[in-house]
Amino acid sequence: MKENVFDVLMYLFENYMDEGTEFHPDQEALTHELTQAGFHRGEIRKAFSWLDGLSSLRENNAGKPPAARSAAIRHYAPKEQERLDEECRGYLHFMEASGVIDPATREVIVDRLMALETDEIALDQIKWVMLLVLFNQPGQEHVYYMLEDMVFDEMQGHLH
Repeated sequence: MKENVFDVLMYLFENYMDEGTEFHPDQEALTHELTQAGFHRGEIRKAFSWLDGLSSLRENNAGKPPAARSAAIRHYAPKEQERLDEECRGYLHFMEASGVIDPATREVIVDRLMALETDEIALDQIKWVMLLVLFNQPGQEHVYYMLEDMVFDEMQGHLH
């Protein structure tokens, strides 16, 4: 049995979202398919809720201009520090400093990471959540494809 919200999200991403089309599922049919694939209904509901939260964040940020570059450093709350280790926080900082993500996108990523309800968040999870967030942000296609190539290249490197 697969029991992790993150696993449900990855299944959805790999089977539906990565097709380059807008993701508007029939939740009842999708729930049935996910149950048949071995996921618990509770985790499926949490994954749908996670995606709804991402959609809400996207709608709230729609029409806002991209955040200006800043020399400010993001300070993580104690609860965030517990779940995002130094390597993970460093990766987010690197992606922002490199111009891959802006501060607003970073905040959406952190919000969605915290919504995963896992004790500790791995670097691979950050990369996948970043892909999910960028996939759902209009105008970020070039960044999404660049990051997608990086993530899949790293996966291929681990397989060989």
